[in-house]
Amino acid sequence: MSRPWVVSDELWELVEPLLPAPRVGVKPGGPRVPDRQARCGILFVLHTGIQWEYLPQERGFGSGMTCWRRLAAWNEAGVWDRLHLVLLERLRSARQLDWSRAVIDSPRAGRSAGPKSGPSPVDRARPGSKHHVLVDDQGIPLAVSLTGGNRNDVTQLLPLLAKVPHVAGLVGRPRHRPDALLADRGYDHDKYRRLVWKQGIKPVIARRGVAHGSGLGVHRWVVEHAIAWLHGFRRLRIRWERRDDIHEAFLGLATCLITDRHVQRLC
Repeated sequence: MSRPWVVSDELWELVEPLLPAPRVGVKPGGPRVPDRQARCGILFVLHTGIQWEYLPQERGFGSGMTCWRRLAAWNEAGVWDRLHLVLLERLRSARQLDWSRAVIDSPRAGRSAGPKSGPSPVDRARPGSKHHVLVDDQGIPLAVSLTGGNRNDVTQLLPLLAKVPHVAGLVGRPRHRPDALLADRGYDHDKYRRLVWKQGIKPVIARRGVAHGSGLGVHRWVVEHAIAWLHGFRRLRIRWERRDDIHEAFLGLATCLITDRHVQRLC
């Protein structure tokens, strides 16, 4: 039986050097839960969607509160952003990143409350959030972000492009800009087309009021595939966390896991 929450040796070798040093001090209770076991507990919650308090301690994960605190601390230290960059650099060094096109989309993250949530215009004004996803032409995640469900998709176009890390791995300057950007009608705005052009990126965005059949679907399916992988993690289908940083931590971790799947194909 597959256990996707078990951390492989290969991935742990990349993660472990990025983790912050544990705080020094004597605390009541038993010995400190090893980081690798805590990370397995975090992955268990991410994959199954189980509530923290119901995390099965007989599996050696430690308590739900221990895993929650570890996730918050690692996210604050920028572990997932740095791990994502390491994985992207591996892909680029193997010439597996396709910068010819990038594709963007913004699916809803289910009902939620708290920071970075807002009344959804397509769900009777119920509070919700959005995941904004940018992938390369193979569906490899380049950047993700979280906003309220009431934020217009096009307003997150430039912030998401700016969030793409500078990826080294080959001789020359690190790369962080695609040649072209593909998007659906939700991003149709001439102002943003001009701003994207100024960054040296060709905007290929479907226009409103034009009959369907723009032809972008031939290329845009890669972002829909990546979103399906992202929401395959049950904890991301509905935003249960009131704290936006915890949901963003899950989002960043899931992005690393999806990117690692592409890295594993090289083996």
